[in-house]
Amino acid sequence: MSLSRTPLSRRRFLATGSTALIAGTVAAPHVARAQKAEFTYKYANNLPDTHPMNIRAREMAEALRTETGGRFDLKIFPTSQLGSDTDTLSQLRSGSVEFFTMSPLILSTLVPNASINGIGYAFPSYDAVWPAMDGELGAWVRQQIAKSGLVAMEKIWDNGYRQTTSSTRPIATPDDFKSFRIRVPVSPLWTSMFKAFDAAPASINLNETYSALQTKIVEGQENPLAVISTTKFYEVQKYCSLTNHMWDGYWFLANRRAWERLPPDLRETVARHINAAGMKERADVAQLNANLQAELSKNGMVFNKPDPEPFRDKLRKAGFYAEWKGRYGDEGWSLLEKACGKLT
Repeated sequence: MSLSRTPLSRRRFLATGSTALIAGTVAAPHVARAQKAEFTYKYANNLPDTHPMNIRAREMAEALRTETGGRFDLKIFPTSQLGSDTDTLSQLRSGSVEFFTMSPLILSTLVPNASINGIGYAFPSYDAVWPAMDGELGAWVRQQIAKSGLVAMEKIWDNGYRQTTSSTRPIATPDDFKSFRIRVPVSPLWTSMFKAFDAAPASINLNETYSALQTKIVEGQENPLAVISTTKFYEVQKYCSLTNHMWDGYWFLANRRAWERLPPDLRETVARHINAAGMKERADVAQLNANLQAELSKNGMVFNKPDPEPFRDKLRKAGFYAEWKGRYGDEGWSLLEKACGKLT
């Protein structure tokens, strides 16, 4: 079965998601009667069922069952069903979960150099992102990941440029971040960057963020528009500042032992479908983000778009870039600057 290459609107995402899920549950027993799966692997992620990642993953799982004649069965667990990012990463390392997609910035708690793509205000546009992540910088990061006993698929999936939301005020200048209580993922880079802005970052897993916003434990959070929409953060946030402060993706990770248990022909097939689904998800997220500002405005969010230069200058003067250049080392930093231009 070939995967659809047609871009999906958000309405079609929801419809397609339901259809794909039903199709998967209906089709699986017929495949199982023909041949019981030799390999049944679990794939976990932290995103809602309606996010492009899960829609394309369901298509991918169905295609894998079909092409392998039922030998390989991929079970999908969205919305942090198997635990928080931190918990699921531990399960991935132990092998109780075979696949997990996670932000490189959160992965950096295990693989410090994985977070390099998230350096604040580094990538000016996708024209810089994809050549870097599909090229030398991405290859360098995958080498770092391999040292930890994990396997990263070749194509990183898209999460998008991250924006800042707030229940109290828009973010128009770096000064607006002062003492701002903002939720950030559990990652040293996020904490470091927002401390450089004199904010008050709090590390909270994604599955706990809505509650933290609703109960005013934090004033705001930062995520791509697709996540802000599918998690319904607009219900508990008033302002959305298009800060574009970092680009974030999702490495599709495999437990190395589980990956190497697959025969070479299955490894090739699984990797090919994962990478193909990732490329389609990139196009989906781009289309979705292009339309979401209008949709979120209808849900009551107030938008503004600040100038990035004062924020970049603030980070430079605070020593943020110099500190992280030292942490990543000359090789990684030179690959980053080769892709996005001089930062220090």
